[in-house]
Amino acid sequence: MAQLKSASLWVKCFWLAAVLALALPLPVRAATPTKIAAVRKAAEQGNAQAQVNLGLMYVRGDGVAKDAQQAVAWTRKAAGQGLAEAQFNLGSMYHSGEGVAKDAQQAAAWFRKAANQGYAQAQFNLGVMHHKGEGVAKDAQQAVAWTRKAADQGLAEAQHNLGAMYDEGVGVAKDAQQAVAWFRKAANQGSAAAQYNLARMYDEGEGVAKDAQQAAAWLREAAERGLAQAQFNLGVMYGEGAGVVMDVQQAYFWFLLSSAQGIPDAAQNRDLAAADLTPEQRAAVQAKVRDWKPKMNLDAAPAIPVSPTP
Repeated sequence: MAQLKSASLWVKCFWLAAVLALALPLPVRAATPTKIAAVRKAAEQGNAQAQVNLGLMYVRGDGVAKDAQQAVAWTRKAAGQGLAEAQFNLGSMYHSGEGVAKDAQQAAAWFRKAANQGYAQAQFNLGVMHHKGEGVAKDAQQAVAWTRKAADQGLAEAQHNLGAMYDEGVGVAKDAQQAVAWFRKAANQGSAAAQYNLARMYDEGEGVAKDAQQAAAWLREAAERGLAQAQFNLGVMYGEGAGVVMDVQQAYFWFLLSSAQGIPDAAQNRDLAAADLTPEQRAAVQAKVRDWKPKMNLDAAPAIPVSPTP
């Protein structure tokens, strides 16, 4: 097989963006008129959980017409009573501008209220906002502190970002072993970004013994969850027989997927692999690609590169 393009094999690190999905204490099914009436009555009587639930019904159009302003109004009532999930939801609404003018400072303020009550997703968001200086002062130590609180509660996105902080030396002393430990916690929960970074650490022998087979195994987990860079790297490993038995059809499969996501050099590698296959082999792989569906990725938001070191 011709020489593959792999100069940009590893992007240094990913950060996961803030969790903006609303807390959903209600089951996702159509509410009956009786249920709606009961929730509304309790909300009007000042029940905070009913107020946040009614707000979510307006967000989803669950038994009522979708109405972002009504969603904000009822969520604000519950948040004002100190309900952490409502405070988180209201912060998310201000962050996204859903039913209210977009306001990063208000978002951070409501996330902080929920975070101070131990709400992990709010702690994670506050960490991201301190990292970016969005709505709050940019402060690496505060970013670490809030991210660690969420990571200690088992939130995979926070565990990943804490690993990235140790990997990069952002707000903490650089520590590859700690980075590996936190990446592994998140990877074991199904975070594709963490699986990718753990594969990178194994490939480079950073914080862990160099192990091409482990690198390939973790790359496969991330690739199967749809992470384009992992798909490209796994294709390279199959094309070169690094950590796996060389398999041009597998290389072609992963280059097809990663090229469709716009990864640089993937299209060239795809064509190099295709040249080594028969028309029948190419057709069989293309059929598999058409049928392919990614595994669930635990990451709540897309991974975004913040240190694009090749």
